[in-house]
Amino acid sequence: MPSTDLQLDWLRAFVAAVDAGSLTAAGRHVNRSQSALSMQIAKLEQAVGRPVLLRTPRRLDVTPAGRELLEHARRLVSLHDEAVKAMQDDAIQGRLTVGVPEDYAAPYLAPVLRDFAQRHAGVELTLVCEQSTSLIPRVLNGEVDLAVVTRDQRAKRGRPLFHEPLVWAAPSHSEAWRGSPLPIAIYESGSTARTAALAALRSERRSFRVVCESASPAGMLAAVEAGLAIALFTRCSVPAGFEILSRKHGMPPLPMLPVVLLRSRASAGAPAAEAMEEQVVRTLARRPKTS
Repeated sequence: MPSTDLQLDWLRAFVAAVDAGSLTAAGRHVNRSQSALSMQIAKLEQAVGRPVLLRTPRRLDVTPAGRELLEHARRLVSLHDEAVKAMQDDAIQGRLTVGVPEDYAAPYLAPVLRDFAQRHAGVELTLVCEQSTSLIPRVLNGEVDLAVVTRDQRAKRGRPLFHEPLVWAAPSHSEAWRGSPLPIAIYESGSTARTAALAALRSERRSFRVVCESASPAGMLAAVEAGLAIALFTRCSVPAGFEILSRKHGMPPLPMLPVVLLRSRASAGAPAAEAMEEQVVRTLARRPKTS
């Protein structure tokens, strides 16, 4: 006989799988491995007594029983989250300063801040957008509570989150990559990305000249869009309509940047900082792939 106990974790896994379209994608949203989600859905199906999903190599389909259950599952998960939010809003108050380079702000930190603000309306947030090399000392001296930054390769501080590719890019119609010496727009001195990119060019004896230096991707766009140079970007910040330049353009491969969460000592034990760290890790940390 089917069970009448439908655990919330099973229902959350089911809703996430339906919304994401695959167990792998769903796992990133609920911070669970694919195998863990599959096990939770199997337990849900055992409790219901009927399959709720049909899994094929390319997609997930919702069964009739699953469609009947889905609306109830969404309501239960939503009510639970509203209850948690209400309790947390009462419990967590205060101010929090969060740092991020411009490259990572929109694609990575925006969803973190949106979800955090919904969960913790009593926390007053301040966002600081600066280069990682500027943010790291500000976290260490307590001016910034937490920051998502490119890791300092010498000190190797911070909680690992993911790796971000570095790329050379230019508008698809640009011929600047044919120049000799190669005209480049690049981050200002001290940047880990700049150091790595220049080392890659020198290792292959590619002559270059720096046309533009900037602390942010936006500062390099004028030179690049005018066709005067190619630019170094993190992959997440490449503008629409730009082409990523590769070996066929004579460009050497570039390394991946380790991205970490760095937290100040002054924020230790602060409930708002603890909650933000949990939110950042839940949203951004990428687990290694397993076979």
